[in-house]
Amino acid sequence: MTRVKVIKDVTDFVPILRAVNTRTKRNVFTELAQDWVTVDDIEDRFGEEGKSALKLFEKMKLLETRWQHTGRETKKAYHTYYSAVHIDTTAPIDDISEILFAAMIDDEEFKEMEDKILESIEAGNDFAKDMETILDVSPVTLKSLIKRSIRLDFRGNKIIELSDE
Repeated sequence: MTRVKVIKDVTDFVPILRAVNTRTKRNVFTELAQDWVTVDDIEDRFGEEGKSALKLFEKMKLLETRWQHTGRETKKAYHTYYSAVHIDTTAPIDDISEILFAAMIDDEEFKEMEDKILESIEAGNDFAKDMETILDVSPVTLKSLIKRSIRLDFRGNKIIELSDE
């Protein structure tokens, strides 16, 4: 069965670009497209980076899950949900540059921004408008940064920290 991911929001490019920006992520994604795989299998083959990639794919809603019996244990297994992507969006060039900035900044600079967002959330500043002012970024950049993060997500107009599960 062919399932197609339709991208209508231009900021959805960020997680797609980040999903395959390293050899490990690309290899994990390829393996998930071929068969059902457990977290333990991914961690054994690809280490912590593979496990982190799995979290990113799950946040992006690119995976489906099922319970798989392995001997005496029952473990959660993952497989890619989509087999194709359809892009149907138009955006001003300024927005594209902000989206590419969020997708391509180096990991260290991104982590600094992500940590600043987490600190602001802990201090009670969890509304997107407040965060735009704190970080001095546009709404498009903020949304793109949140979509890049495996630790943050939107709930309405609020930014929340995701659990480690």
